[in-house]
Amino acid sequence: MRILITAPYHEKALQQLQETFGEVIYKPWKPHGRAYNEQELTALLAQTKAEALITEHDQVTEQVITTYPDLQFIGVCRGTPSNVAVATATALDIPVFNTPARNAQAVAEMFVANVITFLRHTMAGCAWLEGENWEAGAHTSYLQFKGNELAGKTIGMVGFGAIGQRIAEMVRCYPCAIQFYDPYLDSPDPDYRKTTLEELFETSDIVSIHLPVTAQTTHMIDASLIARMKPEAIFVNTARAAVVKREDLLDALENKRIRGAILDVFDHEPPDETDYKIIHMPHVLATPHIAGATFEVEDHHADIMNGALQKWFVEGKKDLRQLVNRSILTLQS
Repeated sequence: MRILITAPYHEKALQQLQETFGEVIYKPWKPHGRAYNEQELTALLAQTKAEALITEHDQVTEQVITTYPDLQFIGVCRGTPSNVAVATATALDIPVFNTPARNAQAVAEMFVANVITFLRHTMAGCAWLEGENWEAGAHTSYLQFKGNELAGKTIGMVGFGAIGQRIAEMVRCYPCAIQFYDPYLDSPDPDYRKTTLEELFETSDIVSIHLPVTAQTTHMIDASLIARMKPEAIFVNTARAAVVKREDLLDALENKRIRGAILDVFDHEPPDETDYKIIHMPHVLATPHIAGATFEVEDHHADIMNGALQKWFVEGKKDLRQLVNRSILTLQS
């Protein structure tokens, strides 16, 4: 099998694929400067005569897939394959694999880092110091930037998949109490309490969002829930902006009904005027969608993808978590 790989892939993973499947053509999108668009990807598939594709952000559209209906698989090195016409692939009986949890460690570490930074007023303290405001004998910094410890806080996870559970593993030793809302999951640990969405917002010191964007979750977090938060509670979103009704969060922040927010995602990227209104608030710690941006994530997605391909093609295992279009199992039976 000749596999075209446009996703970043480490050398060992490339060698593993070559040893298992035959030929590997490595044309990562990064040196190209951006993801390949529909026309570029179609031309690249033609040039390489690829029989399978492993992508990350490229435009794997309906046109691309129908032009190459005999692809043996499409691998997407992302948690959500939103850049791939999955329905078209399914209709053509092409399995689509993704790499869930590739960034779980990265996002979890960013959560811990940013929550502590927020609680301890670290950014404001750094700005004060860089402004050369430290006067002889003064205790201004000690008094002005005194913050809170993470220990003892109750953290509520809205959605308790790989990232939420990784955060829970990290913070349980601070110690923090963990509670979660997830209608599709029972508690994987007796220390993690499953609760209702309303109770979670009412009783958590930190509310952290870990939801995918679906018809059911879009604008799911609205004024009715945010209004239930404690005045000293912090709202964290490292998932997707679309699951939060932005105007309702803005209203709560403007009127200081909650302590603040830690945000890594925004309705518009690059941000629009309203997004920047939120970003510039002194009680908001905002980062530019980088919670999952580590070099190690690329290693993780290559290992996850290779593992899935090994199980599917070599071991004959079909019931895989990484199989996006599970309906092809019915079509193939």
